[in-house]
Amino acid sequence: MAAPGHPPTRFHRVHGANVRLDASRTRATRVESFANALCFSHEPLAPGQIFLVEIEEKELGWCGHLRVGLTAHDPQSLGTVPEYSLPDLVSLGDTWVFAITRSHNRVSVDGREEPAPAPAPLWEPELRIEGVRIPRDKLVGRSRPGRYSHLLDELYRTNVLPPTALRSRIGVLYAPRPDGTADMHIVINGEDMGPSARSLPAARPLYAVIDVFASTKSVRVIQVEYGFPSLQTLCRLVIQKHVVHRLAIDGLDLPPMLKHFCQHE
Repeated sequence: MAAPGHPPTRFHRVHGANVRLDASRTRATRVESFANALCFSHEPLAPGQIFLVEIEEKELGWCGHLRVGLTAHDPQSLGTVPEYSLPDLVSLGDTWVFAITRSHNRVSVDGREEPAPAPAPLWEPELRIEGVRIPRDKLVGRSRPGRYSHLLDELYRTNVLPPTALRSRIGVLYAPRPDGTADMHIVINGEDMGPSARSLPAARPLYAVIDVFASTKSVRVIQVEYGFPSLQTLCRLVIQKHVVHRLAIDGLDLPPMLKHFCQHE
């Protein structure tokens, strides 16, 4: 079954001392140093609901990258937001966070690396994770937004961004298991990395954790539609299907907001 519809996702008002949120609470920017930039989802995630962010800005001179995961701690209950997700937040317990690296993002279980799940072609319309179906359209980052239509251009099939690159899209979700627990999955540019953590307490509220750490300076929440696509999304698909590339959208007689949506989402 497809994951049900969800209200728009955004960041929690509680966050690290060095984070600044925009008015919509969908963009988080670290304004100084390299740490104290922990962010959380505004509400607990529903089963199968992905919290997806795009890397909008990077900063040279720091070692390390974005960190993502889940926590069973209500951000409102934290007396002080920890400086680091690893190890500070994780050391509180009931928290599972992993660093996004340039290459290896699959985790080990008891010291053994699990085999990667067989990747589905990136142009397939849905990503399937343990019975959950997520529309793939929003999951894949594009290195040249506004230039190529992913519905037409052959480059889309091979030009997959590195995990830590600008415009890369990283998501986290949990998938329930029959025994009442859940597996945490990290999705990088439309590819499921497999279970990153097992036996999460699915009966407890689980919040997304986004640590805007080190060379990652700013991230933006990407809204993901579930079930039937919206009228706006259907319009975008039709428009993209009938243009040579995304720059041609500029010349169409369309409202500016619809042009932007067609070019950059």
